[in-house]
Amino acid sequence: MPCIFLRHVVLFLLFLCSSISQAASIVKADADNYRALLSRLEPGDTLLLQPGVYKKGLPVHRLHGDEDKPIIITGPSNGPRPVFVANPRNNTISIINASYIVIRNLELEGQGMAVDGVKCEGHADWAHHITLENLVFEGHGNSQQTVGISTKCPAWNWVIRSNTIRGAGTGIYLGNSDGTAPFVAGLIEHNVVVDTTGYNLQIKHQNVRPEILGMPLDPSVTTIRHNVFSKEKGAATGTFARPNVLVGHWPVTGNGSKDIYEIYGNFFYQNPTESLFQGEGNLALYNNLFVSGHGDAIRIQPHNDITRTIHVFYNTVITPEIGISIISGQGSENFIQHVSANVIFASKPVVANSQESNSIGKRDDAADYLVNPFAPLGAMDLYPKVSNLKSRLVDTTSFRVFKDWDMDFNNRKRNAHTRGAYGGEGVNPGWLPQIERKP
Repeated sequence: MPCIFLRHVVLFLLFLCSSISQAASIVKADADNYRALLSRLEPGDTLLLQPGVYKKGLPVHRLHGDEDKPIIITGPSNGPRPVFVANPRNNTISIINASYIVIRNLELEGQGMAVDGVKCEGHADWAHHITLENLVFEGHGNSQQTVGISTKCPAWNWVIRSNTIRGAGTGIYLGNSDGTAPFVAGLIEHNVVVDTTGYNLQIKHQNVRPEILGMPLDPSVTTIRHNVFSKEKGAATGTFARPNVLVGHWPVTGNGSKDIYEIYGNFFYQNPTESLFQGEGNLALYNNLFVSGHGDAIRIQPHNDITRTIHVFYNTVITPEIGISIISGQGSENFIQHVSANVIFASKPVVANSQESNSIGKRDDAADYLVNPFAPLGAMDLYPKVSNLKSRLVDTTSFRVFKDWDMDFNNRKRNAHTRGAYGGEGVNPGWLPQIERKP
């Protein structure tokens, strides 16, 4: 009897393993058969797309993985990639009512058409736990309204990571212009977004947050970190000019009203027609580099609502006009807003009611305090020279609630006396800013 029982247990385990293996399979596909295989994917499956030219788009419609078993759609991790070319009838990657999906290692060629690269579509629909990783976008510059990555429905827990977007009309546009498509609890990291006509990145303001099953109700964080945002070339002018990055306000009351942006470790570079950054609502902006030969660097000001809880600290800023400004709307006096421990070289370093412990100077003074601030990219070095920026200890009490607050631009532990994006002085031990993915 024990032997029979043991045999039944072994058979059951073998059957279970076999079922798991069948449920989570690697499905190889090419440009001829991938559409037929796409709709059959189950949680845990990987659709491995072979190199080639794909002309029929990628409709990720009503596909659902699980938290522990996402559906993965990917090209090879090395070598030639699948190239999805735009067609005039549909956005290239269309996402509708999908969850726990990973899309990675693809190239998207817009061919100058008026279609978006990736678009979460449908005002009455939603998409959550979507990861877009290691995608390359070219040819999406038909107009300022043509977007690399766009969400137009409620979206939460998205990860947008290690993508490259060149020359798009708008690089990444999250939310809807009327505030009805909230983007919640997102992570945007290690992307390179350059030479867009409009925004490199915009996250729209949000109205009252809809009650959708699974959408976060507790206060959450949207993180924007370790990206490169540049508008050195191709920026719109006049009334169409846009900052590199703009973040809108959270819901004014109710669910989401205490959400916050944590924006750190990014390199903001050049904008000949607008500021490098603009924001409102609740945000923390820290450990970033801002470099421009034109205009202002950081503007915190009302856009669709007032500025609320604002923390701007440990940034290094070089610009010919205003370095950091906070313009408060009526009612903003009820919120904490401060600018502290930054290094700013500008004609007007700080315009704000509350500021402390900043190291400031005119733009040309940067050469006296930083290693090589006016060199070309790749040689430009904004690291402090020895002894020139030492001062008394910084009061970090208000910083400590934020992720990685004490890690500098190089992701190294910060010296408690330092100001600006770097936490040391002398020889820069890290990456020199350039238009490539930040390590």
